[in-house]
Amino acid sequence: MTTPDAAGPSGAIEAARAWLAQDPDTETRAELQSLITAAEGGDAAASADLVDRFGSRLAFGTAGLRGALGAGSNRMNRVLVAQAAAGFAAYLRERPEAAEQPSVVIGYDARKNSHVFARDSAEIFAGAGLRAILLPQMLPTPVLAFAVRHLAADAGVMVTASHNPPEDNGYKVYLGGADEGTQIVAPADAAIAAQIDHVARTQRVDALPRSEDYEVAPQSVLDAYVAASAAVAPAPSAADALRWVYTPLHGVGWHTLERVLDAAGYPHPTLVDEQAAPDGSFPTVAFPNPEEPGAMDLAFATARRAGAQFVLANDPDADRLAVAIPDSGHAADGGWRRLTGNEVGLLLGWWAARRARSAGAGEGATLACSLVSSPGLEAVAHRYGLVFRETLTGFKWISRAPGIVYGFEEALGYLVDPGSVRDKDGVSAAVAVLAIAADAHARGSTLRDELERFGDEFGHYASTQVSVRVTDLGIIAQTMARLRSAPPAAWGGVAVAQADDLLHPTDGGASGDVLRYRLEDGSRVIVRPSGTEPKLKVYIDARGDTAADAAARVVRLEDAARALVA
Repeated sequence: MTTPDAAGPSGAIEAARAWLAQDPDTETRAELQSLITAAEGGDAAASADLVDRFGSRLAFGTAGLRGALGAGSNRMNRVLVAQAAAGFAAYLRERPEAAEQPSVVIGYDARKNSHVFARDSAEIFAGAGLRAILLPQMLPTPVLAFAVRHLAADAGVMVTASHNPPEDNGYKVYLGGADEGTQIVAPADAAIAAQIDHVARTQRVDALPRSEDYEVAPQSVLDAYVAASAAVAPAPSAADALRWVYTPLHGVGWHTLERVLDAAGYPHPTLVDEQAAPDGSFPTVAFPNPEEPGAMDLAFATARRAGAQFVLANDPDADRLAVAIPDSGHAADGGWRRLTGNEVGLLLGWWAARRARSAGAGEGATLACSLVSSPGLEAVAHRYGLVFRETLTGFKWISRAPGIVYGFEEALGYLVDPGSVRDKDGVSAAVAVLAIAADAHARGSTLRDELERFGDEFGHYASTQVSVRVTDLGIIAQTMARLRSAPPAAWGGVAVAQADDLLHPTDGGASGDVLRYRLEDGSRVIVRPSGTEPKLKVYIDARGDTAADAAARVVRLEDAARALVA
């Protein structure tokens, strides 16, 4: 079927009617019929809403699909998901390396419609002749990534919007085989998108072949993930003395983490009861992202009552991990401070390097992070004789680093068990943090002390990010062009030792629309356009003799960044 042109109100109404005719969801059908009736009656707001819903299509890219729930081609709904599943099935069948019957594993979290979208996908995959395997219950994203490898599947789909607002959902795609259960990258994303667009143009969703002859994965898949995650760091005896608080932020992390703790021998945390059960409406937080202000307030309050030593939090699909420690200097947060992703990433990188050396890691063992994450990981790699690799942003690139034994990105993502999961994993990362905390406790130390130890060993690193939002995207292009044509000789009074334009890398490394400046004092400034928002982003990392020195250097560079980019 050809989708009508929805460039204007009349076209949007026509497109909405065509959509309505194939929509299997009673809720979105009613929503759409109400808008059509209002628009035909002259309601300007309804007409504008239809143009927004049908004037474009939610784009499929390397992050799959993600957007607000609702009727229309520019929303997440059963029609769009069915088209995505059918297009992905066609892609898997037509790959040169395709098996006679390609297999795909489907997982889902607790968000609204996640189970519905997962079941629709399983039926469409099965109807297309694929071996479709639906995970047995709502589970964290890393369990799906694990299952792709564990079951030797050709692909995986996770229905989740991770830490997006409550009204969103998404469709995340993984490839098995030579891709080893990693997220898709180019050119697979474009090839899948082309197949999805073909389905949307030529087929009605209600005419797509479906079958209920799909499998439900056995609980042994989850058992295997639990065993692998527990083996990351079995609890030492000192772990019994740990007092900690945990919140899954209304997501799916706790059920799996609880089993991992029991298998590894760690004590249970004090739960944030109000956020312990999966709830896709996220009733206690405005934004279910532990990085957002206020998201961990209930955890901090619980920690004060419990006399906790630290707090751990997963985002709703448990692929990210936040860590917080007591800090009297943060009165606004009740005396608690959430560590930055770089701080946690460096502690875990140090732990992983020691672990790799003790295990006799061979030549080529690699620590990897995205190019906007702390350069402190490179210092760790060099100290332990490991390879360091810097990648483009996103775990779709980090997880592909050859020889990887550990990877992280500053946005609270950590890969500590690449032999099992080739994606960020907030559950196994939590186990590793518990191991670090237990080891510190045995020495009469704390996580805060471990950060100081790291600084004494490798230098004190501090980081921040400056985001400049624009209304005219041309300003971003102009700023990048200006910085390229007249590179700054200094940032914040510190001379630039090396300037790299990653559009044309000279070292064979990561390539992208990124400018990187290495300063003479060991600091670094990176400038790049946001890939998802109308923002220019500046990432600042400073190295100092003390934590206070590093923080002061960051402030000076931050002021310089605002002035240069403005």
